[in-house]
Amino acid sequence: MSYAIIEIGGTQVRVEPGRFYEINHLDGAPEDSYVVDKVLLVKDGDNVTIGQPYVAGATVEGEILSHRRGRKVIVYKMQPKKKTRKKRGHRQELTRLLIKSISLNGKAIAEAPEVDAKTPVVAG
Repeated sequence: MSYAIIEIGGTQVRVEPGRFYEINHLDGAPEDSYVVDKVLLVKDGDNVTIGQPYVAGATVEGEILSHRRGRKVIVYKMQPKKKTRKKRGHRQELTRLLIKSISLNGKAIAEAPEVDAKTPVVAG
C-alpha cells in the first residue's frame, strides 16, 4: 500500500491514489489538474522516504472535482449580566481534490485505478 503525507491548504494530509479529500479552497476550476510538490513523506511498500522538510523530487498529482462549502459553525458569545450577545455563523470554503498518482523522481510509484465508464458500479 502506497501513500504520501502532503502539505496543502495550510494542513498536513495523508493521501492515497484513487481517493478524494476535502481541502481548504484551492485556486483552479473544476476538472483542472493540480500538482503538489510539498511532500513530507512517501511510503511505497516497505520503503519509507522522509523529507527534511520536503522529499526532493516527489510530487502528488490530483484533479479538482468541485468547490463547495463546509458545514455551518455557530459562534455565540455572551457576557453574563451585561446584556451583550453576539451570534455569528461561518461556512468554510472547501475544494474536493481527487488524487491521481504519487511520483518519486519522475517515476509514478502509485496510480489510481482507471474506472471503465461502460460498466456500472454496484454498491454492495
